[in-house]
Amino acid sequence: MAKNSDGSMPILEHFVELRLRIAISAGAFLVAAIFCFANIEPIRGLLTIPLEGLKLIYLSPPEAFVANLRLAFISGLILSSPVIIYEISAFIFPGLTGGEKKFYVGVILGILILFSAGVFFAYYIAYPFTLFFFLRFAAGELEPRFTVSEYISFIFSFHMAIGLVFQLPLFTWALGKMGLISTQFLRKHRKVAVLILLLLSAVITPPDIISQLILIIPLTLLYELGILMVLISERKRNKERENL
Repeated sequence: MAKNSDGSMPILEHFVELRLRIAISAGAFLVAAIFCFANIEPIRGLLTIPLEGLKLIYLSPPEAFVANLRLAFISGLILSSPVIIYEISAFIFPGLTGGEKKFYVGVILGILILFSAGVFFAYYIAYPFTLFFFLRFAAGELEPRFTVSEYISFIFSFHMAIGLVFQLPLFTWALGKMGLISTQFLRKHRKVAVLILLLLSAVITPPDIISQLILIIPLTLLYELGILMVLISERKRNKERENL
């Protein structure tokens, strides 16, 4: 594309590039969603493994179709996310400086790694315990029957919440980098932070002490990781000041 004398791109060219990247992202999402809809059975089977044979039901004629469509859209968004992230990054990257590019890549990688770790932790550890807690109420005349739409909403919202909570170290590091908090502040208020994390785990998980302990342990470790990241950032900032 044509550029100005200073190497920058005309505003019209920016809009053309933005439209192209949006079109590519939308196309990738559409193809991924169609692919997921065509393979909805194994995808739904993956989500229902924690049910251990318990069948899902639907209460209205269109509910199963709408639930499959919704599941295909969510799965398609996840499947096409690498393309979408690349297109967004490719549009933003040319306007960043060398330091900003490193910061941007670090933040994106941090978000992806921590979110993925949270989802894996939720799927293999936290969610089975949560589901087991709710299934314990099935006794006598109470028989567990989950509708497909409500189950999909519950499992995705649960994993999304855990994935977002796992961003704690990155959030702490960002506040430290902006100078809003320090390692001294984080260490001084460690007990308060643990209490807040305990309350947060109580909100996300059932009122079961085992489920809460399962979540509070990694959250506490993530808090300590956040302190370490802030410490590294402070040392790097102090070294840069000394070199001035």
